[in-house]
Amino acid sequence: MYFPSWLSQLYRGLSRPIRRTTQPIWGSLYRSLLQSSQRRIPEFSSFVVRTNTCGELRSSHLGQEVTLCGWIQYRRQNTFLVLRDFDGLVQVIIPQDESAASVKKILCEAPVESVVQVSGTVISRPAGQENPKTEALRLQYRYLDLRSFQMQYNLRLRSQMVMKMREYLCNLHGFVDIETPTLFKRTPGGAKEFLVPSREPGKFYSLPQSPQQFKQLLMVGGLDRYFQVARCYRDEGSRPDRQPEFTQIDIEMSFVDQTGIQSLIEGLLQYSWPNDKDPVVVPFPTMTFAEVLATYGTDKPDTRFGMKIIDISDVFRNTEIGFLQDALSKPHGTVKAICIPEGAKYLKRKDIESIRNFAADHFNQCSLLGKLRLECADLLETRGVVLRDPTLFSFLWVVDFPLFLPKEENPRELESAHHPFTAPHPSDIHLLYTEPKKARSQHYDLVLNGNEIGGGSIRIHNAELQRYILATLLKEDVKMLSHLLQALDYGAPPHGGIALGLDRLICLVTGSPSIRDVIAFPKSFRGHDLMSNTPDSVPPEELKPYHIRVSKPTDSKAERAH
Repeated sequence: MYFPSWLSQLYRGLSRPIRRTTQPIWGSLYRSLLQSSQRRIPEFSSFVVRTNTCGELRSSHLGQEVTLCGWIQYRRQNTFLVLRDFDGLVQVIIPQDESAASVKKILCEAPVESVVQVSGTVISRPAGQENPKTEALRLQYRYLDLRSFQMQYNLRLRSQMVMKMREYLCNLHGFVDIETPTLFKRTPGGAKEFLVPSREPGKFYSLPQSPQQFKQLLMVGGLDRYFQVARCYRDEGSRPDRQPEFTQIDIEMSFVDQTGIQSLIEGLLQYSWPNDKDPVVVPFPTMTFAEVLATYGTDKPDTRFGMKIIDISDVFRNTEIGFLQDALSKPHGTVKAICIPEGAKYLKRKDIESIRNFAADHFNQCSLLGKLRLECADLLETRGVVLRDPTLFSFLWVVDFPLFLPKEENPRELESAHHPFTAPHPSDIHLLYTEPKKARSQHYDLVLNGNEIGGGSIRIHNAELQRYILATLLKEDVKMLSHLLQALDYGAPPHGGIALGLDRLICLVTGSPSIRDVIAFPKSFRGHDLMSNTPDSVPPEELKPYHIRVSKPTDSKAERAH
């Protein structure tokens, strides 16, 4: 099993800093990264027997057969060893079965610092054996972690892609790069926002989740084509693909339809795509929301592999099996299946039991079949079957989402499936006044390899329609959005836009396991800056001008917060 050791990477950075004058190979590497995007990154595995360097293996390599060369740095209990080369370290499991006795003997008896060549399959650490301290150490000493080749490559590639995007939008298509305010007001619905106290008693700013209202106001103001590399904020728990502060490529256009936005984004990605990756092929395929749910069980499917969901209800119409009869007798009841190619060959009895347990744990979730499909793919890839080619980038547009969804806490009430400024599908406007739950929206998502990397919509440009949706259907306080409604009343052009998640896009392009690997100074899983120990407490006297007093939570409340 192989995985990079960032602790040792940091140690290597401390003990042997990179200097062009003393290490020519690193000097040439840095020069190549600094040169134009037309140059490819160095291929350290070309012309030699190894397929990869020790430091470059990532989650995207899982299931691949690789050959590594290096020096034995450490060995433990004759079960694994750490292999080192100039680029990093990797852990190698020493085989314990009798058929590999000779290999075990060599690896167990070879002195430390012996030069070896090993071949095997890349797998992840077993569940429960991950090292949670490794990433924390990287974040604590981020300025050292930034010296690593992978971080240098990620951040330089990010810079190159953003520069190409600016060139495409502003120079080739007439967009205007406009900064919008960071201090704004609280908005109804959506994700939780960060509040910023002001010196006026009881008055707060809010950090915007996105520049949504501003970019619509820019369309009312006649700017016609707006673009921004926008900082956005959400006061939500972090995940590998989320941060409390993140960056979007934010775009809005006047006098445009859904097809126009999609064509623009396809061209943008094709133009800015790195030259060391396979070129982007356009146009991207399109599926409706209903189609992707029926075929893949999720609205952000990974289309790099098959294993589609199929309806086999007709096969069991006359079955005497009780639970199947019960399912088919219910309204809209169906029997669906996933065909796993060569599943009987690769999946063991314990794998089947694991799938059963997974299904039981996620029972009654609408996305169960989609999760089962991915779970089966994970199991097959741990057996050496390569289903998801890490070098393949499979884009998909998902369209015709529902305009509204039932509120989770009160299913009788509605909430916006995207946001309250999304225009209804032209064919469904009449449903807003009769059966709003059935109305479709002009909302579109861009999916890449099972990840949503962008979302947008055609907006409501009619003030009365916007007021009706906010006040009558969503039961929101329209006073909070009076400035937007008034602006629409002054004559708003038809307009629409999209926001691409830059962090998530670069994460996928570079094959990084987390968006924290493509952000220079990210927050931890809990939203903390471990380098500067932020958030931090503020003395009471400094809070007085903001009319704020801190009340310490009880132990039980503190436990729930964590």
